[in-house]
Amino acid sequence: MVKGFWKSGHWPTLVSAFLYFDFCFTIWVLNGVMRPIIAAYLGLDPVKDAQSISWIANTPVIAGALFRFPLGLLSQYIGRKNAAFVEMTVIIIGLAFGWLFVTGITGVYIMGVFLGIAGASFGVALSLGGGWYPPEYKGLAVGIAGAGNSGAVITMLLAPPIAAYFGHEGWKVVYGVSIIFMIIPMIFMALFAKEPPDRERKTLGGYLKVIIEKDAWIFNISYILTFGGYIGFASFLTTLFVDTYKVDKASMGQIPALIAIMASISRVIGGWMADRIGGIYTMFIMTVIITISSFAASTMPSNISLMTAILIVLFLGMGAANGATFQLVPLRWPVTSAIAMSLIGEVGALGGGLIAPTMAASIKSSYGNYMWGFILWGGIGVFVFLMYIYAHRHWTKSFVGKGGKALNVIQATNPNVNNVS
Repeated sequence: MVKGFWKSGHWPTLVSAFLYFDFCFTIWVLNGVMRPIIAAYLGLDPVKDAQSISWIANTPVIAGALFRFPLGLLSQYIGRKNAAFVEMTVIIIGLAFGWLFVTGITGVYIMGVFLGIAGASFGVALSLGGGWYPPEYKGLAVGIAGAGNSGAVITMLLAPPIAAYFGHEGWKVVYGVSIIFMIIPMIFMALFAKEPPDRERKTLGGYLKVIIEKDAWIFNISYILTFGGYIGFASFLTTLFVDTYKVDKASMGQIPALIAIMASISRVIGGWMADRIGGIYTMFIMTVIITISSFAASTMPSNISLMTAILIVLFLGMGAANGATFQLVPLRWPVTSAIAMSLIGEVGALGGGLIAPTMAASIKSSYGNYMWGFILWGGIGVFVFLMYIYAHRHWTKSFVGKGGKALNVIQATNPNVNNVS
């Protein structure tokens, strides 16, 4: 299967899309990962100023969500490759601003908006990378492009020690260093990427119809659980380990990096599983894993190794569910996948914005820990599982086969099948 996969599409574009998403993700989570360092620089108290601190990480999450659909729309008009260049240029300008001019909390929030622009890359990157691949390989192709969420690991490993090395204002130096991480994918994109042929021109109204489609909102809610959970918890993990387990700030990104990389690895695995057994069946499995591990994390075990193991399982489930979700999306919208992916990514990332304020409210509660944030995610997991039971009955009568496999794969193995239910 792997040999056939690489021959079936344009792998240099897929690699370019991965790097573009990977380094954009690196930029997107900068404030979230450096939140304890920035809060200490600004003199904010973890309890009294919990809401203000939460917005240091939450502003990029929400801004990134809001920019996703407009960038996806732009890509349908000027092409995904051109839209990526526009985005990366604006990001470089924003990073230079943060490096040279930010001094207080207002500047940090403004930087949050600029970092959010990096978070908008999602739908464009996945559609660009997967656009050259046939339906039977969509899950794996989009899973590889989507594994760019491993950029969070780069930030967790590098941002805290760089900030510590350069002293009191070292967190601003991190913005300047990060400019390099935008130049790399720009070079790869210019030299190797080719615009896929799967783009259809429509009127603006034709593109916007996806907003009101019921199927889109099933995917939206699904992605709140999977990707919203990933970006929300990834931005929060350093705070969790510093506040609860007293990890020092210079090395605070090491355990979160180990946890987050699991979601990137499993995203590829989830896409592969979705191609093999179907995206819906894969989602059944992963929502159970996410739900159980979220409730387990809500017990807030005092042993840091046990908490780390629980969070690894949680991130493995969320990553694989991401890959499964976006095996299904291009099957549902084969010629406007950039728009659909951007909308779903937008709502999903907005859902990730639920985590920071929930955690802030939880730490101020009578329990004094982060229990309620994990309970919230477990409850959403139960709801998404039930939602996919409903979806399976309807989608297998329209655009996918049993379990959520691509129809042409089933028809290839059984030519007598015309409509799989």
